[in-house]
Amino acid sequence: MTLGLLKVAGGFMCGFGRKRKLSILIYHRVLSEPDFMRRDEIDAHTFGWQMELLARNFNVLPLAEALDRLRLGDLPPRAVCITFDDGYADNATLALSILQRWNLPATFFIATGFLDGGRMWNDTVLESVRVLDDERLDLSSIGQGVHPIATPEDKARTGHELLNRLKHLPTRQRAEYVDHIASLAGDLPDDLMMSSSQVKAMHAHGMEIGGHTVNHPILANLSEDEARSEIGEGKAALEAIIREKIRFFAYPNGKPVKDYKRDQIAIVRDLGFQAAASTTRGVADSKSDIWQLPRFTPWDRSPAKFMARLIANFSRAA
Repeated sequence: MTLGLLKVAGGFMCGFGRKRKLSILIYHRVLSEPDFMRRDEIDAHTFGWQMELLARNFNVLPLAEALDRLRLGDLPPRAVCITFDDGYADNATLALSILQRWNLPATFFIATGFLDGGRMWNDTVLESVRVLDDERLDLSSIGQGVHPIATPEDKARTGHELLNRLKHLPTRQRAEYVDHIASLAGDLPDDLMMSSSQVKAMHAHGMEIGGHTVNHPILANLSEDEARSEIGEGKAALEAIIREKIRFFAYPNGKPVKDYKRDQIAIVRDLGFQAAASTTRGVADSKSDIWQLPRFTPWDRSPAKFMARLIANFSRAA
């Protein structure tokens, strides 16, 4: 099916009138070039043609406008929002200029604890595995086994296996394990995340800045007071940077129950956010819970498959 026919099909599949649906896309990084350690992340070339395709075939809206129009029942056909999670520096150095080239708005959900030279735990693991020069990574002293790292393929597989093992561990235990892995590697990059000035510049260029906690924890593992502190302090830090209210929030990792608890939704609401996004796959419609908006990542690396996946997403129940 050609792109033109896919566009026509999308007009039907996204619904009509008050039944129209909103597809909210998730990105994290836009790399300068493909990276064997981060094969799920796209590079600037791929992001460029994806944004061109969106600009030419979809109606890309700012998140605030999209949610207002969803509530009022006057979404345009093929309505899309673009979001980024975490606050990586390449969002400012690479993604922003591509978005501006096509006059596309986006929302950037930022974990404030890593701004200005910080590094997320998952990046510490991946960058440590990348630079280790050995055939094996022996983590048996911390109960995490022995892993092959002789080839780029070994390193990529080991890195992502470790992320899956460590993600849902208690925060303190995970930090201890990550620190041990980092101690084996030596110097690691300190420029992966945005600076405060880059966040301010993104906002000045018309991009929406959203909350994403301070330290990107698994909220479901926290007490009520800890969760409130993570969410509220992250919001306050961003408001101090951009000098405007932060309106939207994205739950770290974002799977209901597994990553955040239902009673934590009330915390988000009570702290003054207007809506929140999960990582539950699907599209939003007029019946969607605005405190758990579904989002979607199309992984395809060819224009036709990318567009077909986007169109197919409109047929999913919210």
